[in-house]
Amino acid sequence: MRPNRRDLTPLVDLTLAKGTGPVRARRPVFVDLLPPCNQGCPAGEDIQHWLGLAQAGRYRDAWRSLVRENPLPATHGRVCYRPCESACNRGELDAAVNIHAVERFLGDLADREGWELEAKAAASGKRVLIVGGGPSGLSAAHQLARRGYSVEIHEAGPVAGGMMHFGIPAYRLPREGLAREIGRIAAAGVGMLVNHPVRDVLAQMRAGRFDAVFLAIGAGVAKHVDIPARDAAKVLDAVSMLHQATTGEMPRLGRRVVVYGGGNTALDAARTARRLGAEETLIVYRRDRSHMPAHAFELTEALEEGVKVKWLTAIREVAGPELTVATMALDAQGRPRPTGRYEKLEADAVVLAVGQETDSGFLGAVPGIRRAPDGSIAVGPDMMTGCPGIFAGGDMVAGPQSVTIAVGHGKRAARNIDAWLRGMPLDEPGKHPLATFEMLHLPVYTDAGPTAQSTAAAAERTHGFEEVVSGLAEPQARYEAQRCLSCGNCFECDSCYAACPEQAIAKLGPGGRYRFDYTRCTGCAVCFEQCPCHAIEMIPEPGGSG
Repeated sequence: MRPNRRDLTPLVDLTLAKGTGPVRARRPVFVDLLPPCNQGCPAGEDIQHWLGLAQAGRYRDAWRSLVRENPLPATHGRVCYRPCESACNRGELDAAVNIHAVERFLGDLADREGWELEAKAAASGKRVLIVGGGPSGLSAAHQLARRGYSVEIHEAGPVAGGMMHFGIPAYRLPREGLAREIGRIAAAGVGMLVNHPVRDVLAQMRAGRFDAVFLAIGAGVAKHVDIPARDAAKVLDAVSMLHQATTGEMPRLGRRVVVYGGGNTALDAARTARRLGAEETLIVYRRDRSHMPAHAFELTEALEEGVKVKWLTAIREVAGPELTVATMALDAQGRPRPTGRYEKLEADAVVLAVGQETDSGFLGAVPGIRRAPDGSIAVGPDMMTGCPGIFAGGDMVAGPQSVTIAVGHGKRAARNIDAWLRGMPLDEPGKHPLATFEMLHLPVYTDAGPTAQSTAAAAERTHGFEEVVSGLAEPQARYEAQRCLSCGNCFECDSCYAACPEQAIAKLGPGGRYRFDYTRCTGCAVCFEQCPCHAIEMIPEPGGSG
């Protein structure tokens, strides 16, 4: 659909804009606006910038731009839930740019080519301890190392990666690629101690002479749910089950498996159960599909693999192979309420996927740190806890949880740690106004449908943990990057230059954009109307009456 330009009339009154010299009421100026993809990215990536480099075939430069903000592009290209694509203006035209697929392409290309992270700044003489080697800890370590800090990650598990390694199934995230990205961070100067749980943070700070700490232990403990279980019923939690599947312990689940929950972890557990040999896998969820917190594409993949879902149902008791479940109904606010009706289900194993908590008890003796009943930690806008010099982020901080959000927390914490250690306030530049779809001046013919990633056949998927979704080849990735509309920022398309009737626009060469010659400009606003991405704005003439 082409935007209606009449909607843009408040930006320029063309009846006033006609005329030359002192009669000109408004003049064009070049502007930079905030692309919605950038605004939507929890990791704070400059998506439009690296897409622009990728569409020019400058893949290494694109990767370098990407990893300045997020050191795990191959991982994110697989597991991120794509809020940037939900915000993409192209979705109003035909379909959003497959940003995650281009990000994955760049990350995989870097792995194949052996690209390394850029050299860090001169040593600051300061040391920072990172507790936890998951996405938030890795992100903070990367950002701090870039700024010249000596950084050590102390990870309780046998490998770094956190829930990326032990919670996300290999069919979504192959471990080899994750290990390579973590190894690249280590090669850039980040120390990593595995099998090294921190029991006393303050003592560890003193022993290691650390100047600040970033806590990033995640939320790896299954939330307790009060469901009576008797007669040797086989009940286990999804976190433990996924962990065992990753380490090769392969829990014995039997032929019929019921998974209780409606989040992405529940879907991961159900799909993993199918791969572990379950012939029947049923998700029991107490609300309906429209209220399910799991992402739609994950549910679709699960259904394709034979997972079934029983909506508006809650487990009341597990007695051996028999489950008593209650039928629910949603009230006006969408909350599930019992109807008084019950039925029986049979299962060889019940997997509980009702949420996760943080095992933060070891912080109880640290003065100033406030812990919630679920173990989450309170932090301020600067990511600092109530104890000076101790910061926290990722899943152990209350709020929405995802790998991308955790990476964003780590980056924000690193910036605040840097400012705190330097004794200076954090200098955060203000954001540009948002470039909305209605502001764009798109040509009539801009159709260029998205490139779909190929998916393994459903019948083949449940035979093992091979990756389900394939990446894009180079021509496809470049084409997909070229679908970007460059919302709000000039990409030197020459539309304004070609349209100006007064030759009042000068080209400044590749990367230099353009310059207005106001001695020639009449203020006719043709350049403004022809700019497809709204990188030109009409403003009142200085000193004029417009």
